[in-house]
Amino acid sequence: MFDFEAGDDLDLIVETAKSFAQEELLPRLREHEAARSVDPAIRATFGEMGLAGLELPESLGGAGLGALARVLVNEELAAGDPGAALALDPLGPALYALAELGGEEALRTFALPLLDLDGARALLVCDADADLEIGEEVSGRVPWVPSDRADLLVITRGDEALVVRDGIQGSELRGSGLRAAGASELVLDAAPVLARYCDPQAAGRARARARLYTAALLVGTMRQAASASLEYALDREAFGRPIAHHQGLSFLITDMRAAVDGARLLLHEAAWRVDQGIACEAAAATAFAEAVEASTLVGPNGVQILGGHGFMQDYPLEKHMRECRALGLVQGGIDAAREDAGQALCAAPSPFPLSHVEGAG
Repeated sequence: MFDFEAGDDLDLIVETAKSFAQEELLPRLREHEAARSVDPAIRATFGEMGLAGLELPESLGGAGLGALARVLVNEELAAGDPGAALALDPLGPALYALAELGGEEALRTFALPLLDLDGARALLVCDADADLEIGEEVSGRVPWVPSDRADLLVITRGDEALVVRDGIQGSELRGSGLRAAGASELVLDAAPVLARYCDPQAAGRARARARLYTAALLVGTMRQAASASLEYALDREAFGRPIAHHQGLSFLITDMRAAVDGARLLLHEAAWRVDQGIACEAAAATAFAEAVEASTLVGPNGVQILGGHGFMQDYPLEKHMRECRALGLVQGGIDAAREDAGQALCAAPSPFPLSHVEGAG
């Protein structure tokens, strides 16, 4: 039996995150998108709330809460602005590789110093998303990261994680989504590996938690897109009644709501499994894949419900669609998630070899 009851303390934290997102992030989303950063005063307020340390152990000054707490908070922040949510979190998904593979010592050495550094960003990079030569040093290129700075880089490769801090050069890009967080291409030139961790079981949990972090941002973005398009459809009239009351459009609105709710339930179940310490890798990969798939329905159709208005910056729907597309690319994207879920469900010990498929190659 699954119990997703948050409890009074977590309810208060989630409500605080919701108020912050709706009062501070949502009204200024265009401003933050244009600036490629979040207003310093808002950043300071976020820091005072302590949400960056939500999952850090209490022994390190964190709240010691789990994956369900993080996904609930991320969903609310993303409903305000997912790009700003990423920009405000100095650790992001990189936290999980450090925590799971390196333990408290890695957190103390690499994560805690970033909490006191204004605007710091630790980034998680999957080697499948980059062109890197890895040895005692790392050289190569990461084509895109949703950030204009990289104070710490955690590179995951199979069952290991490597930590890099020096020898990283970034070139700003114009990203299509998550612009409040920035966008850069990273070039690593003989960057020294400061730490290297390897643990198959811990690596699986780190991947699971990273995917849930991003899936929660997707669910929050989709929820806001579905809500905003419904509000418009109830206000806009055609043929003497709101367009939402026309049968064809009401079907689409229902499908969008069902997609959001289905993705959220899978997300919460996977987060619950993480917190219970039971097998979570397949559930997290499935939740991420479903969130990405649902976003391809909700994002574009949210725009379409508004017609021509949907493509104008007077309304946030075009931004929601762009954010969904960008979020679906991280942590190896939907294909890597399906691969991992498929291996777990089919008990395959290694990636499925395409050469064994008749006609392949």
